[in-house]
Amino acid sequence: MHPWINAFLEAQSAELNAAQNTLEAYSRDLSDFLTWMADQSCDIDSCDRDDIENYLIDIDTRGLSKATRARRLSAIKQLYRFAFEEGLRADHPALKIRGPGRSKRLPHVMTEEDVSRLIEISEDFGRNPTEKLRNACLIELLYATGMRVTELVSLPLTAARGNPKMLLVTGKGDKERMVPLSPPARIKLASWLTHADTLNDLARKNGKPQARFLFPSRNRQSHITRQAFFILIKSMARSAGINPNEVTPHKLRHAFATHLLANGADLRAIQVLLGHANLSTTEIYTHVLDARLQELVLQHHPLENDD
Repeated sequence: MHPWINAFLEAQSAELNAAQNTLEAYSRDLSDFLTWMADQSCDIDSCDRDDIENYLIDIDTRGLSKATRARRLSAIKQLYRFAFEEGLRADHPALKIRGPGRSKRLPHVMTEEDVSRLIEISEDFGRNPTEKLRNACLIELLYATGMRVTELVSLPLTAARGNPKMLLVTGKGDKERMVPLSPPARIKLASWLTHADTLNDLARKNGKPQARFLFPSRNRQSHITRQAFFILIKSMARSAGINPNEVTPHKLRHAFATHLLANGADLRAIQVLLGHANLSTTEIYTHVLDARLQELVLQHHPLENDD
C-alpha cells in the first residue's frame, strides 16, 4: 500500500473515528486505483486530472455500477484532499471531477405478512434449543428496532439486563442512541437472556470463558459475524417460503421504517430510531411508500380493471 493511503486510513480512523467496514471499503477502492495507475506507469503522487478521469472511464467499461463508481471517486477525492491539506501535494487533481451520480432505485420492502412469516419460522429454526431461542430473538429485535446488523450482533450482554424497555445502541462513529422494544421483543429477549446466563454459568463451572456479547460466537470470545447472520436469515427465508433474494438484515431495517411510516409514525422520529445523521436519508421511505400506494391503486382501483 502506498504511504499516502496508509496515512489517510490512519487519519480516518484516529481523527474521524471511521468504522472498520468504512476503512476496509476505502482500502479496497484505493488499492484498485493504485494498481490501475501502476499499470499505466503513472504514480498517484504526480498524476493529474486526466489520469484520474481515464481511470473512471476504465471502471465504467468494466461494468461497475454507478454507485460503485461514485464511491471510488469519493475515496480518491478524499485521499487527494488529505494529501493537499497535509502538504503532500500542492494541488487537488480530483477536485473538479464530477461523479456519475447514483441510480435512484427504491429499496424492495418486505410486506408485513412476509415479516410475520419470518418471525414465526425463526421461533423453531435451529439445530438445538439454544439456536432456536437465539434466532427468534435476533429476528424479533431486528424488526422491532430497525438496528443495523452490526449494531445488533455486537450488542453487549449487559445491554439486556433489567428487562429493559429500551436498548442503548452504539451506531456509526460510536454515536449512541436509544431504541424502544416492543412487548414481543422484550419477551424473546428475556427468554434468550435467561438461557444465555445459564450457558455462562455452565462455562464458568467448567473453567471456560464466559460470553460478553448478547449473541456470542461459537468460541464465546466474540459475537456472531454479520456474514453468519446474513446466511442465517437467508436460510430462514427459504424455510418460510419467501424468496431469499428479497430478504437481508438491511431489508428488515427498511421494512421497520416503511411499516412505521405507513402506520402513521413521524418521519423525524424514524430518523432518530434509525440513527440517520440527515433527514434526507430517511426521506427515501416516503418515496417507497408513495410507490407502494401507487402500485396498490393500479392493482385494485376499479377503473384500472378491464372487467
